[in-house]
Amino acid sequence: MAALALSGCNTMEAASTPDVTNAPAAGFEKISAGSEQDFIVNVGRRAYFTQGSATLDDTAKMTLDKQAEFLKANPNWYAKVQGFADDPGGDAANISLSQKRADAVMAYLVSKGVSPDRLWAKGYGTERLVRDCDDIECKAQNRRVVTNLREEKEA
Repeated sequence: MAALALSGCNTMEAASTPDVTNAPAAGFEKISAGSEQDFIVNVGRRAYFTQGSATLDDTAKMTLDKQAEFLKANPNWYAKVQGFADDPGGDAANISLSQKRADAVMAYLVSKGVSPDRLWAKGYGTERLVRDCDDIECKAQNRRVVTNLREEKEA
């Protein structure tokens, strides 16, 4: 009987919103193609790295492939590629590693056809942590590169 009642609820909900799976999320119905919101929501701006590494894995490359396609299709955007680290070692080691991560992302985007004149990279080390914690899974969120769109290139 409970299953029958639940199936009735699902049918009513489906009738009022026929395309629930592909319906736009509330607040995102009017994202225009090529906008910064489009980039953030539909492309993704973060690539993650394993501890002590600046090597792009397959997951990072999938995101970067989408970033490259977006940037090639929208030549009005520049991109600041920001590297971060939360790895063992001191500040100098983390700044160096975060710069290597940012450089690796920038080189990959260039290899996919994005003009290097539209990109610049900066490593920030442990500045701007997503989470300040000791747990390994938590720290992994800080080992990232974030691609931020800009309307003009910074000096």
